[in-house]
Amino acid sequence: MLLLLLTSLVWAFSYGLIKGQLTGIDATAVAVLRLLCAALLFMPFLRLRLIPRRHAWRLAVIGALQFGIMYVLYLHAYHYLQAHEVVLFTIFTPVYIALLDSALERRWFWRHMLAAFLALVGAGIILWKTAPGSDIAVGFILMQFSNLCFAAGQLAWRRERLRLAEFRERDVFGLLYVGAVGAALLLSGLTTDWLDLRLTIPQIGVILYLGIIASGIGFFWWNLGATRVNPGTLAVMNNAKIPVGIVVSLFFFGEHANLPRLILSGVIMLIAIGVAENWFGPPQGTTGKP
Repeated sequence: MLLLLLTSLVWAFSYGLIKGQLTGIDATAVAVLRLLCAALLFMPFLRLRLIPRRHAWRLAVIGALQFGIMYVLYLHAYHYLQAHEVVLFTIFTPVYIALLDSALERRWFWRHMLAAFLALVGAGIILWKTAPGSDIAVGFILMQFSNLCFAAGQLAWRRERLRLAEFRERDVFGLLYVGAVGAALLLSGLTTDWLDLRLTIPQIGVILYLGIIASGIGFFWWNLGATRVNPGTLAVMNNAKIPVGIVVSLFFFGEHANLPRLILSGVIMLIAIGVAENWFGPPQGTTGKP
C-alpha cells in the first residue's frame, strides 16, 4: 500500500502542471511524448527475448489500454475542465474496478449498482445547471472513458502478472509502455500536426517530469503496488489522490471552485465507494487472493 500512497503524492502535482503549462498543445502529442519518455526509461531493463510471444502481446495490449488510450482521453479532458474537476471526476474509477472485478470473478453484488448510482448523483452536484452540450459535460464523458481504460488495465495487469511469476516487474514493464506509445501514435495520426508542434523550454520540462516521474516511475510503482493488495483495497486507493490533487490544484495553482458543491459532491461519491467496498455492512470473509 505504501507504493500506492507514494504514487498518489507524485500524481497530485500533475493535474495543475498539465492545466497550467500544456493547455493549448495537442493532447495526443503530449500523450505520445510523455509515454515515449516512460518507454525509454524502461527499455534497458526489458528482457524481450525471454518473454513468451503470447504474453508479450498481452502486455502490449494492456499498456495500450491502461496508459495509451487512457492518456489521450484524459489529456483531451483538460480542454474542457479545470484541473480540480479532472481530479474529481477520477473518483469513478474505484466503482468501475469493483464492477469489472465482479464480472471477471462471476460474483455480483447489488450494492455495486447502488454505489454506481450514488457516484452519478455525486457528479450531478457539479453538473447541475450545466447545459448537456457544455464543455464540462464533454470533459466528464471523456474522463469516464479514461477511467474505464485505467480500471480495466489495472485488473488485466494483475492477472497477467500472475502468469509471469518467474520475471521481475522491471523485466516486462517496458512492454506496457511500448503498447501505450503505439496506441497514442496511431491516434495522433488523426489529430496531431507534428510539423506545427512548438514547445517552450518550460513545457519541455513539464513533459519530461510527466514522462519520467509521473508516468514512468509513477505507473511502475502503481502497478507494482496493485499486485500486492486485494481488488477492494486497490479500488479504494484509486481515490487516495483525490483530496490531495484537489487541494494542490486550488491552493498551489490558484484555481477557483464552488467549495460547498465540491465538498458535497466529493462526500457523496466517497459514500458510493464505501457502499461498493461494504464499509457500512458486516465484514465478509476474505478470498485469500493477493
